[in-house]
Amino acid sequence: MAIAVPGQLNVSESPSWGSRSVDCFEKLEQIGEGTYGQVYMAREIKTGEIVALKKIRMDNEREGFPITAIREIKILKKLHHENVIKLKEIVTSPGAEKDEQGRPDGNKYKGGIYMVFEYMDHDLTGLADRPGMRFSVPQIKCYMRQLLTGLHYCHVNQVLHRDIKGSNLLIDNEGNLKLADFGLARSFSNDHNGNLTNRVITLWYRPPELLLGTTRYGPAVDMWSVGCIFAELLHGKPIFPGKDEPEQLNKIFELCGAPDESNWPGVSKIPWYNNFKPTRPMKRRLREVFRHFDRHALELLERMLALDPSQRISAKDALDAEYFWTDPLPCDPKSLPKYESSHEFQTKKKRQQQRQHEETANAKTPAPTAAHSTSANSADWSSTRPNATGTEPTHARFSTPSSCRT
Repeated sequence: MAIAVPGQLNVSESPSWGSRSVDCFEKLEQIGEGTYGQVYMAREIKTGEIVALKKIRMDNEREGFPITAIREIKILKKLHHENVIKLKEIVTSPGAEKDEQGRPDGNKYKGGIYMVFEYMDHDLTGLADRPGMRFSVPQIKCYMRQLLTGLHYCHVNQVLHRDIKGSNLLIDNEGNLKLADFGLARSFSNDHNGNLTNRVITLWYRPPELLLGTTRYGPAVDMWSVGCIFAELLHGKPIFPGKDEPEQLNKIFELCGAPDESNWPGVSKIPWYNNFKPTRPMKRRLREVFRHFDRHALELLERMLALDPSQRISAKDALDAEYFWTDPLPCDPKSLPKYESSHEFQTKKKRQQQRQHEETANAKTPAPTAAHSTSANSADWSSTRPNATGTEPTHARFSTPSSCRT
């Protein structure tokens, strides 16, 4: 197990950052898109190395360089770990750029800035969305152990990720998993007395304390997201797919029980508790609903999805859980199957194209009778994943809002 210590921080500065042009790279394919900008698979012309280029969107910025990009660059320049994505350098384009259709991109600053990352073949959501894909238990244990190891490193070095979700967990064809998209990440102090925004973490993975309005929190918010990912891997689909904040809280209460002073001391003092507290008794049903899970998996999930953040298991303690030390053991990442490149952006694009093809084909054939018609609500659950600031679909491996409070 890789043990993270503060001494592993990479505090050296690279003098060449920002000195090279994006023309040193050949864009091969777009692999992500969001409010933050576009992400491309690219090849460095001189060396042939494949990288990911994340273009920083500037057209919506009234005050210059986006604060989220500054924060992401600052944090990633300090973090150096095998389970955290590596930011290689920053490159620029000096002149006005054009979009995919050849039109001016609307950037009033007449130049582009790109973050250059190591390229990863997949993200967890794109991989899970592949037709017929079902992860084995050793594979789930392998991915979860790497996720917790990377997150433990971040937390030891006082960094909250604040947007753990499948599309931000990148995987290469050697089976290595890395945390990515630190646009909402934030340094924190151990006393948790800072006044932080609660408008972070994608809705389906957002913990109850943030949904109830707290602005004082710590690493436990990331651990709730990890619990949601863990359950999703075992269950085969998201466990809390809410459409808005009230529905999200209701789904959490239905599975994890209603919070009160007996199971979460101090909850009644959280700002929006009285607005959202359940009007009827709701018992914790997690063990009942997931009774088909392995006993050790269920024990770990119970501790990750504790309503009271002070009772939620830490990444360090989770790595020592019995789940990772009982048969079947986590497999070696290098033993995992190799898959065709799959990112959430690409799998969604393929689904959209398939639907358009089906709609075109259906338009050419007579409409079915009522007895043979299908429900209009039978949509694929994975096609409407929310992003970190709302419930609209997200379309990127590196999806981050263009502005954020603290």
